[in-house]
Amino acid sequence: MFQIPHEDFRLHIGWRTIKTAATAMLVAVIYCLLERNPAFACIGVIFGLGTDMQDSIKNGGNRLFGTLIGGLLSIVVFWVYLRFYPQGGHSMLLAVLLGAATVVLIVLCQYFWPGGVVLCIVLFSTPVETYVSYALNRILDTAIGVIAAWLVNYFLPRARVVALWERFKKCIGISKN
Repeated sequence: MFQIPHEDFRLHIGWRTIKTAATAMLVAVIYCLLERNPAFACIGVIFGLGTDMQDSIKNGGNRLFGTLIGGLLSIVVFWVYLRFYPQGGHSMLLAVLLGAATVVLIVLCQYFWPGGVVLCIVLFSTPVETYVSYALNRILDTAIGVIAAWLVNYFLPRARVVALWERFKKCIGISKN
């Protein structure tokens, strides 16, 4: 059963939440204008925007490098699969290759865990004709999202956002009661 973490638990919407939501929304709007699916870029934003720049680099870097490793590994595994079944459609071999690739992925990603997502999506949800471009696009989209998160945290660290908010409140006459 679901339990509240502690008895004085309360929901909190802080500056990190607001910055993450605003950045994900901005990235999604830009992607929609470019007529691209923003899902992976937005995931990159959400995982990449940490409490401060150091946290963002760690979390976003893990997401980015994990996706890079998983994406490149999926291209290699799919290429091997297509040597046996050029038209696709034989998922038993793909399941065996996934098992082997997962071992390789875990060894390579001991510090970069998110690579498994793109590996599974490419192997089981991508048409034979587009697996390379799909994997490369997921890597690119994740990179764009993570970089957007890094830029926001670099240019708008918490102290700067709080100071801007306080100046704004002062300008419109809201006191700090």
